[in-house]
Amino acid sequence: MDSERDNKTDSIELDDETLFIVSQTFKALGDPTRIRILNLLADRECAVSEIADSLHLSQSTVSHQLRFLKNLRLVKFRRAGTSIYYSPDDQHVMALLGQAIHHACHD
Repeated sequence: MDSERDNKTDSIELDDETLFIVSQTFKALGDPTRIRILNLLADRECAVSEIADSLHLSQSTVSHQLRFLKNLRLVKFRRAGTSIYYSPDDQHVMALLGQAIHHACHD
């Protein structure tokens, strides 16, 4: 039993804030549109219009989902003139997403 535990991360006591953040992260990754947006941003920084065009979504939908992701600090933005460009802000979550995609595609 101890050797089984050695192969896993050490148990961390979960306080309410940690539980909330973890559940919100999985909530973010539980939405197909947000997964598509994060997957696109994993490849390149994009403006809202680029995301909308690439994923065949309305700009309103993209903006709404980016706001959700930004509030969780999963994406960040930079302003360049009148354009705002988005990119991933949490490499841990992006790695988790990449592993989940790899798992889903694995034969």
